[in-house]
Formats: sequence, C-alpha cells, structure tokens
Amino acid sequence: MGKVVLVTGAARQLGGRFVRRIQRDPEVERVIAVDAVTPPHRLGSAEFVRTDIRQSAIARVLAEHAVDTVVHLAVTGGAAGTGGAHSTVKETNVIGTMQLLGACQKSPTIRRLVVKSSTSVYGGTSRDPAVFTETTQPKSLPAGGFAKDAAEVEGYVRGFARRRPDVAVCVLRFANILGPFADSALAEYFSIPVMPTVLGYDPRLQFVHEDDVLDVLRLAAREPRRGTLNSGTFNIAGDGVLLLSQCSRRLGRPTLPLPLPAVTWVGSALRAVGVSDFSPEQIRLLTHGRVVETSQMREVLGFEPAYTTAEAFADFARSRGSGLLPPERVGRAVDRVAGMLKVDGVDGVDGVDGVDGVDGDVGDVGDVVADEGAKR
Repeated sequence: MGKVVLVTGAARQLGGRFVRRIQRDPEVERVIAVDAVTPPHRLGSAEFVRTDIRQSAIARVLAEHAVDTVVHLAVTGGAAGTGGAHSTVKETNVIGTMQLLGACQKSPTIRRLVVKSSTSVYGGTSRDPAVFTETTQPKSLPAGGFAKDAAEVEGYVRGFARRRPDVAVCVLRFANILGPFADSALAEYFSIPVMPTVLGYDPRLQFVHEDDVLDVLRLAAREPRRGTLNSGTFNIAGDGVLLLSQCSRRLGRPTLPLPLPAVTWVGSALRAVGVSDFSPEQIRLLTHGRVVETSQMREVLGFEPAYTTAEAFADFARSRGSGLLPPERVGRAVDRVAGMLKVDGVDGVDGVDGVDGVDGDVGDVGDVVADEGAKR
C-alpha cells in the first residue's frame, strides 16, 4: 500500500472503519481522513482534514501531504453522515468526484486510485439479463437517484484513467452492503416491522458483508499480489442469492404485498416521515432484483469473500433483533398457507414459496400465526 493514503467519506461508518483498518498496515506511513463534517466516531491516529471535496481545496490537501493513494468512499446513496439533504449528497457524489479527479490528475505523487461504486449502475428492468457481468450494458440508463450518480462517477473515472495511464485505477461495484453497522436505505427497509413489497414479484437479492468490503478495499489499495491484478472494474458480492420472501422470513417481519402504484405511494409516505429512504430506485430493486457474476473478483482480483450472501444477511438480522413475529412461526404459517393453496392447484406460481406475496402476508397469514401461537 502507498505510504500516504487519503480516504474520502470518513464521517460515514464505513469510511471511519476503513481509516482505522488501514492504520494497522505496517507499510502505511500516514492516513489522511477527509470529509465535509466532523466524524462522530474515532479515527485512531489518522489526521482528519475537514474539507468539502466539491471545492478546489482538495487539491491543496493532496499536495501538502504528498498523497500517493486515494480511496474514494464519498460516493453514497443516502444522506447519513453528510449533514445535508439529498441534493447535497448528489453534488458530493458527482461534483465532488469531478473535483477530486481533477486534483488527482494534477498531482505528480498519485499512483493509485480506488473508487467505491455499486451494482446499481446496471439498472433494474424486466428486460435485463438474469446475471450481470462487468461488461454488461444496461438496457436503459438509470434515470435518477444513486444509480445515476454511480454511473456518472464511473464515466468520469474512466476519463481520468485515460488521461493518467500511469495511475492504477480500481472500481469496485458492491452489491447491497449489510452487516451489524449497515446504515443504507436497504438496511432501513429491512428494519420496518411490516415490509411493503410489490405484488406478484419475489426478487433475487445479493449482499456483501461490510467486513468483506473493508478487506477488498484494503486489497485494492495495495500493490497487486503475484498472479493478480487490482486495476479495472470488479463486481463484489457474496456467493448465492436470497429471495425477498426468504429475507422476510429470516427476519420475522411479515410482508405486505401491494400493487406497484400503492408501493410507490407508501414509499413516498415513508420518506416524508423519515422512516426509510424508500426511493423509486429501491422499488425497482424490490421488483426485479439484481444478481451479478463475481468470477473476475476471484480469478483476477484474487479476493474471496469470507461471507456468503446468506451469511451476510444472517449477521445483519442478528444485529436487528427479533421482528414482529418469531421467524419459525412465520415459516410455519407460510407453509400452512402454501399447503392450503396447493389444494386449489395454484402452488408454485413463483417457484419458491407458493404464490408470490403469500410469505408473511399480514391479513391471511396472521390468522394462521395466531393458530400456531394457540397450539404452543
């Protein structure tokens, strides 16, 4: 790893944890933590510089500290830790990245750049392939939200890589990040007592554990190991997939299947009261899902996640405590309802838990859950 590492987005929990993690690397001489607000957590021995990467002052920071490695984590999908509204987040994502890349382009000491991106750049429509690779082009470009920000950021990063071929550039497209400290919009959604879902859909989801995120960021910020290459674009996700219905059962949180227009309305209401950042982008994810191929992560980058998708979700679920209903009781209720539906010849509509939307349904399944409770 470079002797002087600059990390943006240090006020968010992920940025703060990464700052503390890389200080333990014996090859790191200094760590410069940057954010527009003072972090609410400790940063160890790192030097914190309060500056807005949307301003030209970031160029002076790079020059004054002779930074040779930049880890750009200030590309986020929510307002947590930014001290501002969503418009501020978008400006930090796009304008901030432009300013940072402009400063890196002028810096004679920069040798490596690592950028945190997202698999949301692939979009989410009914016409998309079942599995995305790093070279898959989206059927339609994201129209807004974090997905559009991430796509624009990657475009600027590609331009920077062409102008500075001497700098090793690594873009990491993370699946949904979960873990005990997750502060994403999806983590908020999974914490709602009753989760609204899109009627008729049971999307496939992938997760990556936050500990694996820290490990792969550290790997990308170092010189490549023998037989590997940590320059390029890589999908980062744990093995396997989970259906949304499986997630709700493991959390013990019933789902409330609604028609798409109603889900959109509920999402707007949840955003208005500050319960969850239930954006149109998240609704698309919960409708069509998203699964990515990770062979390049293993074969080229040389990274093997410690957690599968299911294990990452299980660790997250333990940190959130019991849901509205015990998971085993929700599971028994779903099995009973699915058995009733099988008699009518409708079992297997979604190929997993009988009719999509049955899993944890508040109205029908609630009565069965009550029966199970009486038996106990």
